[in-house]
This record gives sequence, C-alpha cells and structure tokens, in this order.
Amino acid sequence: MANLKELLLPMLALCILYPLAFAVNEDLLFIKYHIHITNDMPPDFPPYIPALSLHCKSKDEDLGEKELSEHQDYTWNSSINDFRTTLYFCNARWEKKQRYFVAFKATRDEHRCRVYHNSCLWSVRGDGIYFSNNNSTWTNEYPW
Repeated sequence: MANLKELLLPMLALCILYPLAFAVNEDLLFIKYHIHITNDMPPDFPPYIPALSLHCKSKDEDLGEKELSEHQDYTWNSSINDFRTTLYFCNARWEKKQRYFVAFKATRDEHRCRVYHNSCLWSVRGDGIYFSNNNSTWTNEYPW
C-alpha cells in the first residue's frame, strides 16, 4: 500500500502542475483575452444584402448567432483554462460565402495576442478573414 501511495502522489502532482509550468513566468492562465471580430466588408455591396452573420462558440459556451452591420464589432473575453485547451471557433456567412475559422486557440494565441492589450483582432473582408495582433498589420488567415 505504501508503494502505491509513493507512486501515485508524484504522478498526481505532475498532472496538476504540468499545465501550469508553461504559464508560470507570465501568469498566462490569469489573463483576460479580448477577441474582436469586425465586419469590414466593402460598402459598395448592393442594397438589401443581409448583414454579416457570425456564430461563435467553444466546447462549453455557445455565444449565439450575431448579425453585424457595416463596421460593427463583435467582442467577447476569455481566459485560458488550466490545460491550455481553450478554443473558440466561428462560422461567418455573408451572401453565398461561408467560412469556419478559429477565433481563439490557447496554444496559438496566448503569446501573439498579448502584443496589443491582450487582444485578438479579426476583420471580415470581401476576400477573407484577416488577423492582427497590433491593429496595423493584417494577414488573410482564412480566405473565402
């Protein structure tokens, strides 16, 4: 019985402390990240075209479907869970275009989104969905 306790206790400690080891020096698990998605579709689209439709969710939380008019911003906050598996994905729809994209992934975004006020910035445009971590340099990460 003593051998079993001697073996299980260190393994239990390792399971609890392992995820924290990656974030200890910057307290990454306690930071609130701000995810912003902006409708930056060109203004010259024909009238009566519906707004950009977004439906975002994680494994545990459905943020619901939102209709964004021109230049409207959709924002929510999230923290990284203990195992660094936090993931939010969205479905963007406009006219006949549709695209799923990962709006926040802990292992990808915990450092790159710290640059600009802990924000992940997304811009939905006519040719795709762009990412920025500084609000000046944009990359088309998800073409339509």
